[in-house]
Amino acid sequence: MPDIAGKVVAITGASSGIGQETARVLAARGARLVLGARRTDRLEALAAGIVRSGGQARIRRLDVTQPVEMEEFVAFAEAEFGRLDVLVNNAGIMPLSPLAALRVDEWNAMIDVNIRGVLHGIAAALPRMEARGEGQIINVASIGAYAVSPTAAVYCATKYAVRAISDGLRQETDRIRVTVVSPGTVESELADRISDETARAAMKEFRRVCITPDAIGRAIAYAIEQPPEVDVSEIIVRPTASPH
Repeated sequence: MPDIAGKVVAITGASSGIGQETARVLAARGARLVLGARRTDRLEALAAGIVRSGGQARIRRLDVTQPVEMEEFVAFAEAEFGRLDVLVNNAGIMPLSPLAALRVDEWNAMIDVNIRGVLHGIAAALPRMEARGEGQIINVASIGAYAVSPTAAVYCATKYAVRAISDGLRQETDRIRVTVVSPGTVESELADRISDETARAAMKEFRRVCITPDAIGRAIAYAIEQPPEVDVSEIIVRPTASPH
């Protein structure tokens, strides 16, 4: 099995949850990391811990809804480490609510982060990877990319879009590996940020059975460490005891 050691991996949404734990998993396996998020204080703490453990990590403030910032993030990775091997489009938000609540601003925010953020990552990384003739783009979707539930219609729509975009990209290139990783219920801050009380209560019940985010990090590591001719196209990771 090829080694992850030495690969340059950029991760969006790296300040907490899946992004943070993926960074730790990959750092422990020798990846050189570039970490992006809006909360730079958390990035600094994460990178410092990785460096203390003998790893390599750089940070940059990143708002994935801004294509210029995404382009600068990828360019920063190349400037720091000479290339970019893997981009993990992980940043996402989940402000659930019934459609009848008409939380249009929250719908638009999910579209901007969950869909446009992924597209901005692809736009920044794909030309550089194609020029090198190799690379991997890993998009974090959700089990919501496979089934819709009440209060989650717009969120699920964004994750269906991530899955569709990923499969389209996979079919359009024979050089770049494209992977969709779809977590089930995972411990994170996302549920706590739901503003609609009904949706927040429903999600807390839905998430009674969770796995820790490092499980998703290990799935991402598995996809990265495959031989160049092997593309793990889709991975669904959910708790063993989950009925969903």
